[in-house]
Amino acid sequence: MPEQNKDMMLAEKIAEQVSAVGGRVYYVGGCVRDALLGVEGKDIDIEVHGISPASLEEILDKTGMRTSFGESFGIYAIKGHSLDIAMPRKEKLHGRGHRDFDVFVDPFIGVESAAKRRDFTVNAIMRDVLTGEIIDPFGGAKDLEKGILRHVSDDSFGEDPLRVLRLCQFAARFGFSVADETLDICKKMDISTLSRERVEGEMKKALLKSEKPSVFFELLRKIGKLSPWFGELLPLIGLEQDARYHMEGDVWTHTMMVLDAAAELKDNTENPYGFMLAALCHDLGKAVCTVREGERVHSYGHDVKGIPIARRLLHRFTDERKLIRYVLEITEHHMKPNVLASNRSAIKKTNKMFDCVSDPMALIMIAAADVRGQRGIGVSADHTDFLLDRLEVYRKYMAEPYVTGKDLLAAGVPEGEQLKSMLEYAHKLRLAGVDKDSALMQTLRFYKSNK
Repeated sequence: MPEQNKDMMLAEKIAEQVSAVGGRVYYVGGCVRDALLGVEGKDIDIEVHGISPASLEEILDKTGMRTSFGESFGIYAIKGHSLDIAMPRKEKLHGRGHRDFDVFVDPFIGVESAAKRRDFTVNAIMRDVLTGEIIDPFGGAKDLEKGILRHVSDDSFGEDPLRVLRLCQFAARFGFSVADETLDICKKMDISTLSRERVEGEMKKALLKSEKPSVFFELLRKIGKLSPWFGELLPLIGLEQDARYHMEGDVWTHTMMVLDAAAELKDNTENPYGFMLAALCHDLGKAVCTVREGERVHSYGHDVKGIPIARRLLHRFTDERKLIRYVLEITEHHMKPNVLASNRSAIKKTNKMFDCVSDPMALIMIAAADVRGQRGIGVSADHTDFLLDRLEVYRKYMAEPYVTGKDLLAAGVPEGEQLKSMLEYAHKLRLAGVDKDSALMQTLRFYKSNK
């Protein structure tokens, strides 16, 4: 049985027992919103009204093995299910950060007060688990129909700075516009106190769940919130490019177009999140090496000079070495596929290029996205077919037997720097398509001539 169906059956079972002692249970949040949109959602949240925490805990203990990941906040779960179970609560701000709230459980607060603590009207819609009745005190269904994100409460919305980023990722994911009054509040909010994990979480949703992730960053730009988290993007705004290749406009515009093109291609890669970050970072180097020479604009070496800038941006969110390495290697080599394809370079050169990265397909996809993000008479054609053919050749070469360290040790090459150097030489022969026996002979000959 699908996980969601199991959770809905559990929600109904809990609702029946809660109803028997005078309470009511509602579906809340994203699961109601997604159902009204006709979008398949994964997470199911319910909120239990009208009974005490002790009564709810007794019901949950009879239903299954209760686990608590926020019992003092009235938040529960049942082992083996993804259903989130909560009680209505009040929150009181006592600091500037996302977590600086005192929380009080109040099962008898009423549906309107409970819904008022939510961020946007489209997320404040409730549906009775047993009857299906829609409770919509703030007009969320109407905003949902019109595709508008509007905050619920002037009093409480500005207390949680994470809502600025949630606004941007919802707008990107659902293609919604934003009410002017909500934008005005967001412009005044300070997002500098947020934790890196929460900021990355919202960005990651925008990058992976949006058809147009550019909306996330365009909105942050509109409300003046690219800094402090995405300050490396600011120099791209208004930074000119060579019109022969970039009639679309400045580097910012090009980056946003590449980001949206990458969203269509990301599932072809081994690490879609890393690939999207590479699309975001690929031209950061233009901020430090763009020059005008007469009628032409050049950004020589931006692929390499952008690496320290990209690294600084990435480390603001994560210390995951494998992810950072993945992003930086694609960023550093993103120009090569289209250059080599345009020149119809030899197999040895394309093999060497693919060998520079852990995910060669991502290199092909970033090249395709880069072309799709350009408008101009000098833009090169889409070289994907040529590059895919060459990738097949590379993989064929890599699947053949090759010279190993064990082979060289058995032939008398000592361990240490000499062995390392000979392995590198043998690998170059492998990339050139030399068979193992011939490569071993050539490597040993080279070793003896350099002893």
